[in-house]
This record gives sequence, C-alpha cells and structure tokens, in this order.
Amino acid sequence: MTEPNNIPIGWAHCSLADIVTLNPKNEANAEQVAGFVPMALAPTSYHGTLNFEEKLWGEIKKSYTNFANGDVIFAKVTPCFENGKASVVSGLPNGIGAGSSEFYVLRPVSKNISSTLIFAIIKSQPFMQQGAQNMTGAVGLRRVPRAYVEAFPIALPPTAEQKVIADKLDTLLAQVDNTQTRLERIPEILKRFRQSVLAAAVSGRLTEEWRGSIENQCFESFEIPKSWTATTIGDVADVKGGKRIPKGEELVYENTGFPYIRAGQLKDGTVISGENGRNIQLYITESVQKTISRYTVNPGDAYITIVGASIGDAGIIPGSHDGANLTENAAKITNFKIDLSPKYLSAWLRSEYLQQLIRLETKSAAQGKLALSRIKTLPFPHPTITEQTEIVRRVDQLFAYADTIERQVNSALERVNQLTQSILAKAFRGELTTQWREDNPELISGENSAEALLERIKAERAAKAPVKRTRKKATA
Repeated sequence: MTEPNNIPIGWAHCSLADIVTLNPKNEANAEQVAGFVPMALAPTSYHGTLNFEEKLWGEIKKSYTNFANGDVIFAKVTPCFENGKASVVSGLPNGIGAGSSEFYVLRPVSKNISSTLIFAIIKSQPFMQQGAQNMTGAVGLRRVPRAYVEAFPIALPPTAEQKVIADKLDTLLAQVDNTQTRLERIPEILKRFRQSVLAAAVSGRLTEEWRGSIENQCFESFEIPKSWTATTIGDVADVKGGKRIPKGEELVYENTGFPYIRAGQLKDGTVISGENGRNIQLYITESVQKTISRYTVNPGDAYITIVGASIGDAGIIPGSHDGANLTENAAKITNFKIDLSPKYLSAWLRSEYLQQLIRLETKSAAQGKLALSRIKTLPFPHPTITEQTEIVRRVDQLFAYADTIERQVNSALERVNQLTQSILAKAFRGELTTQWREDNPELISGENSAEALLERIKAERAAKAPVKRTRKKATA
C-alpha cells in the first residue's frame, strides 16, 4: 500500500539534513593511529573497497576532512563526483580517519538511520544528475554546493525497513557487480583471441590444412611453412617517414582538402577520423601542403608508429585518407615490389612475433625510437599471393566473429549499468520491500513509523542544542 503522496505507508518525506550531520569533527587523541584517504584511494563502484594509509591522528585532523566508521563519504569536486567516488567508511584504525578536503561526509544522526541507505541515496541517479547540474565554480574546478546536499529530498523508510532494504541492495548489487566484472574481462579475452589468430595466420598454422603441407623451416625465433619465403620488409616494399609541419605553421579544423594524420589517429589497424561523435580530423593549408607533399600516403599503404607510448602500432591506410599527409611520428610502407596483400602485411606488423622484436629494439634505443633503417631489416614471412588471400579471408572471418561478441558484451554492459540505477529506484519507491511490509505492519506503524523516527530525531537535536545566552539588562 502507498499513501496519497505516493510513498509507502509508514514512510516520511524529509531532506538529507534531517537525518545526517554534514562534515562532523572527530575528537580523539593526537597520538592515535588513524586512516588517511586521499581521493585516489576512494572507490567508484558500489561495492568498491575504501583503501587508506595509516597516519597519526595529530598529523591529519586539522588540514583534512574528518570521518569515522559508519560515515558516508563522497567526492564533491568534478570529475570525481561524476565518476561516483564514494563509500561507506569501515575498517579504519581506531575507527577514525581523515581525507581529501574535496570529500563531503554524511554521518547518520541516529543509530536508527542506515549508513547503507544514505550511501544508496548519494549513488542514485537523481542525486548524481541533479548534483552535477547544481555545481558551482570555475570550469575544471566545479563543486557540489553544501546547500544542495542538505536540501536534497528523500523518502525515509522506517528503521526496520531500512535494514531490509539495505540487505536486499547488498545482495542484488553484489550480483550486478559480479556480472559487470565478468563482462569487463571479455574484451581482454577477445584481445588475446585476436592475437592468437594473427599468430596462427603469420606462422602458416591457420592455412595448414588448406595448403596441404606441414613441412616447416626455421625463421628468426619461430617456424614458417617451407613453401614460404623468408625475407625482410625492405626487400618487399619501400619504407619512408612522415613529416612534421613547418615551424610556425598550425593545423586547422577547416577542410582545406589536405588532411594531416596525427599519431593519435593511428589506432585499431586503421586511421580514426572521429571520436565520440566529435570530428578530430585536422588539415594543413595549401601553402604548407606544397612544402611537404612528398610525405602523403595512398590507400593500401601500411603504417607503423615509430615513437611515443604507442610505438609499433600498425595498420593500413584506408581509402578515406587517400593523399593525406603523415605525421613524423610514423612511417609508411609503400610501393610493394612483389605480390603483396596489404591486409596480410598488416597482420604481420600487428602480430605478437613482430611486436616483440619492436619492443626489444626500442627498449635498447637511446630515445625509444624505431629507426627507418631498422624497419627495413625487420623479418617478413612471405606466402604466395593466393595463400595471402586465404589467410586474410580467414582472419577477417574470425575477427568479425570477435567483433560481434564485443558488440554484444558492450550492449550487455550498458544494460547492467542501467540495472544498478533501476534497482536503486525500486528501493526508494518501496518496491523491493512490498511483501515485507504486508507481512510486518506492526514494524512500520505508530512509534515504528518513519514520521515518529523523525520526531524523535528532532527532539534529540533540540535537547543537544546549546542554550543561547542573553545579556542581562543593567538595573538602575
């Protein structure tokens, strides 16, 4: 049953300020060991662990936000607030701690208020969305106002029902977290699967049955079919570097007809021209183009990054970037001298065999750079063009299978993420405890109702409030 104001019988409307103390102080001996929590140690997931460092209370009590076991903490500053950095505090040495000044602390004003329920409130979509909308301050350093937190409206269940809701949330959301964790592991499994496919492709194992031969020959640190040619990249194609734009010149957003490929666009075996719906393709002017026109690429050229964190990333230039200018942080492999499938070449460049050689090469290099001369001497296992075509067909087929699974996983992850908020919404509508209320009417009515609980809290606060002193008037 629900009341006319759309909350379950026995519940009461109130604000967070009615049931918590915001940013309380701890009283403790300065020599006691306490827990120190910088923002980096706060979890983002619902069941994440709050980690801490041990420090003396005297070292942290004044300059940092105080909290204790049973409190709820959450980040108030962007982007940590939007990322959901929050936790119910537990396990602190001597039960006390302090942390970043960018935390808000919510301490239940009564043992009859569940910390888990408060935590669920600040993890709910309404609190998170409205909090982000009400942020104040400069860009990059915006914070959720204290007044927003204190005034946030809630529907408070009776004490007994709070515990039932908290237990149900712990059980249901633990299952959600477990499902999410399993789904998040799948992309890494698929990554290993793709690498195993490439390894089988460039070693001849993928087409062993098709070829009808199992005779092998030694090639570098592994074996290739005896019918293949052991050669080098420089023997089968030209290797040329990209070009930095002239000093003083800048890339422009306007489409001048002369796109410039930056290192950050060389991903996933191709050239990325858009990200999250935002155009990231930049261009050079016609005058600049005339000075670096020798460094353009053609569809089917292979690329390989030669410096930076993504060194060794490789792939094929797509038709969308015909005639584009290539960054100086990458090299192109072009002008094939033999029958060579660009996709097969890409498979070799992206295989773990070659990537290991590149890692060894750049690790020993003075500046972690892959020299063009070294790229030319990198080994290259060369099958016939007919077998290359079959290899590419099989790789494409297996990769398409992996891509399908990845899309399904991403879709499932979206649904799981929505499921957490769906469960929280049901909890605050009383839908998780409908049957429990019907079975336990005496625990939600009269003195056990939330309205009666709020009245007791109000009376207790009034009794603890300091008495204001009044100045006596002087007598004549």
